[in-house]
Amino acid sequence: MSIAPLAAVPAVRTAPAFRGRIGRDARSGHYAVPRRYRLHLSTACPDGLRIAVGHSLLALDDCCPVTFLPAVPDCPDGSHPALRPLYEASAHRYSGPALAPVFSDDWSGRIVSTHSRDILRDLDRHFGDGVARLYPCGAEAEIEAVERLCTEDVEQAAQRAGREGGDPEALAVLLAALDGLERRLTGVEFLVGGQLTAADIELWVALVQLDTVHRNHLDAAAVHAIAGHPVLWAYARRLAAHPAFGAHLDLDGIARRHHGRCQGLEAAGAAVQILDWAGHAADAPGVPRR
Repeated sequence: MSIAPLAAVPAVRTAPAFRGRIGRDARSGHYAVPRRYRLHLSTACPDGLRIAVGHSLLALDDCCPVTFLPAVPDCPDGSHPALRPLYEASAHRYSGPALAPVFSDDWSGRIVSTHSRDILRDLDRHFGDGVARLYPCGAEAEIEAVERLCTEDVEQAAQRAGREGGDPEALAVLLAALDGLERRLTGVEFLVGGQLTAADIELWVALVQLDTVHRNHLDAAAVHAIAGHPVLWAYARRLAAHPAFGAHLDLDGIARRHHGRCQGLEAAGAAVQILDWAGHAADAPGVPRR
């Protein structure tokens, strides 16, 4: 069976449109006040899933409310109509797509940031209780290295490997990254400092995307090689059973979002699911399902 081409999707921004940050005092403009800010997320989107998991780990339901958006945006350009007023209030004559995620200021009705990693850092730094830290002191560089690895050598490499005709070099990059992660996780529970951090959120979301999205465009041999990392996938399975992770795993939404954007045929690897995500997520207690 031929490998599917990448989706023919509408053009979207390649960089966040807004990158405001939360400051420590009133002089910053956006300063930390409980219930002043709101998150607008779709957990079918990897950026939204990252923030939702971090938000739950930090137990911020009362401090920073979340508005959950549909898995599949209503507009062909990826826009969510519910976000349009925020974008238009935040940029004069804004004509671009109204994309999620959005971190907004309820006081002004404007957007603070659309950059998922900045948002997660600010939630951790200014609204967390200081006990559970996603970015522990001294671990920032190591977490940033994991972010780059997941973006470039896992997500982007997997996407290139699934292009029509395949890309052996990209597949080699992906497998080398997974090999390194397999070694790194052998004998330990988490990636950085022996505790659950933003690095684990990054990797877990990348593995969810690898198995639920990118696998559909890979041949069976490639998927078999990817699956041949038992420590890595046991780690993914364990986190899926954690309430802050599994309760936000919208498998149907991820599938609908993918199929709504992808115009290609499935490859042979589509039939070779690596993890039973639904089964493991169903074991996650404590966080109500949406």
